[in-house]
Amino acid sequence: MNTDLTINDELFTPRNQQFTFSELKSITNNFKTIIGRGWFGTVYHGYNGNDPVAVKMLTESSSQGYKEFQAEVKLLMDVRHKNITSLVGYCNDNNQKGIIYEYMANGSLEMHLFGLVYLHHGCKPPIVHRDVKPSNILLNQVFQAKLADFGMSKAFATEDATHVSMVVVGTHGYLDPEYYLTNWLTEKSDVYSFGVVLLELITSRRATSEDINMIERVKSMVAQGNVNNLVDPRLEGRFNINTAWKVVELAIACVSHTSIRRPTMNNVAMELKNCLQVEKACDGKPNNQSGYLSFNVESMISPKAR
Repeated sequence: MNTDLTINDELFTPRNQQFTFSELKSITNNFKTIIGRGWFGTVYHGYNGNDPVAVKMLTESSSQGYKEFQAEVKLLMDVRHKNITSLVGYCNDNNQKGIIYEYMANGSLEMHLFGLVYLHHGCKPPIVHRDVKPSNILLNQVFQAKLADFGMSKAFATEDATHVSMVVVGTHGYLDPEYYLTNWLTEKSDVYSFGVVLLELITSRRATSEDINMIERVKSMVAQGNVNNLVDPRLEGRFNINTAWKVVELAIACVSHTSIRRPTMNNVAMELKNCLQVEKACDGKPNNQSGYLSFNVESMISPKAR
């Protein structure tokens, strides 16, 4: 395996530092507590002084994982955002390689969402995550969502680039069908994946574990005109019916088969914030409407071609 990690350690701030393997053993109590498994290795819980951290260790035999390790460290050295997991440091000790992150006390969204806006619209050139799914959206102690796992992320060559030709990678069920068919990766590929996550949140159903395609099932139920049959039954009707429809319509727009018909992440974030304001105003009061409304994606949001 190539062990030459071309990272300039002088770029690190005091809280982003290089660790030895023996220090990671001490931090993790000899890798005692496993809290997850990533694409290229295992994630352990530990303490850097008094601060809880997560330590992701590269599997020694994983050559592809090493490339993802390099990509993730380099990206997190440059990217800082409140909705993206922070880099504490890294280990590049002979064949032992790992990444140390801030610890997210409430695990992932899969276990119980707006960093994508920054990657797409705040970074110059923009960055596409390529593996947006619930297990890569982590929650801290106050349930603030942060995007994680950047091993497969890809930055565009220039700020004005609209796509990049890439070998297809991602997770079944969340993978943009247009990217899968054409190898053309765009920011809208992340939007598609986020739309699937949004549908999972709405319905409390997994996208990848059911016999029936979840997206087609949602579209079929929407055609019947009753949003109450879609929303997580554990809410027991405590939601605003108009807000529910807007979120469902937004999610379906995100999972359009062609990227030109999908909204941008800026659009998505703006619409969700508007929906949240309406829902807070209702203060969780039981829904006293019939649940039957007309379905019209274009009336809510009109995505433009990039």
